[in-house]
Amino acid sequence: MPTLNVDLGERSYPIYIEAGILTDTGFLFDEIPAPHIIIITNDVVAPLYLETVSSRFASMGRKVDVVVLPDGEAHKTLASFEQVMSKLLAMPASRSACIVALGGGVIGDLSGFVAACYQRGIDFVQIPTTLLSQVDSSVGGKTAVNHALGKNMIGAFYQPKAVYIDIDTLRTLPDREFSAGMAEVIKYGIIHDGDFFTWLEQNIALIIKKDASALSYMVARCCQIKADIVALDEREQNVRALLNLGHTFGHAIEAEQGYGNWLHGEAVAAGMVIATELALQRGDVNLTDVERVSALIQAFSLPTAGPKNMTAQTYITHMLRDKKALNNRMRFVLPTSIGAAEVVDDVTEQMLVKLLD
Repeated sequence: MPTLNVDLGERSYPIYIEAGILTDTGFLFDEIPAPHIIIITNDVVAPLYLETVSSRFASMGRKVDVVVLPDGEAHKTLASFEQVMSKLLAMPASRSACIVALGGGVIGDLSGFVAACYQRGIDFVQIPTTLLSQVDSSVGGKTAVNHALGKNMIGAFYQPKAVYIDIDTLRTLPDREFSAGMAEVIKYGIIHDGDFFTWLEQNIALIIKKDASALSYMVARCCQIKADIVALDEREQNVRALLNLGHTFGHAIEAEQGYGNWLHGEAVAAGMVIATELALQRGDVNLTDVERVSALIQAFSLPTAGPKNMTAQTYITHMLRDKKALNNRMRFVLPTSIGAAEVVDDVTEQMLVKLLD
């Protein structure tokens, strides 16, 4: 039985969260009946898990092809998209094929976009191997590639058939990548669940030790919040926008610094602190809220401020291009307390200059 379910009517799908899914031969990936499996992964994840996953599908009588891309946000591009498309056409892959995204958020986003576009849509599933992808990007059907003028500006909403989360993959995750994933975890507490935020504050040591029980609860709680929000607002017309806390500032940091120089989670962490400080400036939160957010982010070795070489005008230039901007007005997700947030569009450039400079 699945751990969770994303309720989207006929496009609903399960999320399995278990330690050892990839090595458990009794787990049969029932949601993947396709005769042809195309595993898309990267050159860091491949040595760790590719043989395990490909042999599992081969033992089930499936034809298996593999596409291995370079690791990193710098390769989440239209060039990589075209490279994968060319490989699928050369195989050739038919409409009955299924793409398996094996890796972190970059692989998941790119693979999902390929699946959405190849022959106007083929099945895909997510096997996320990083904390950030397990708690956030693998769930919800946002797929995209980056452009020099904006992050995730070219993509599609396209839901997977299933998400398979093996907690054991977090044991091989570098500390910096694990910390980056914690930014998205903390986000859920700030925007939706104050009790979960408090639980995170109380369990910092266990999380850093990668205690299996703590990680299982943490990942499941994040996925449940994400699944509930996506079920209410799949295409981000209202409540789903709250999931972008910190992202408007964070995306500006990533675009200005060059994709991959700041990890996505690092940029979002700094963005969440900036957003909370902006909320304080507006009188929406109190100083204690700002201090709690900053302290929890610091506890996981994440930045609490943006790069020193970025001015307010630099942020504003990028934020006006952000896909959340509407009618040339910047929109921001700001907390109203620990556990609640809102979308606002009345932040002036003067307020941003005062805050950022």
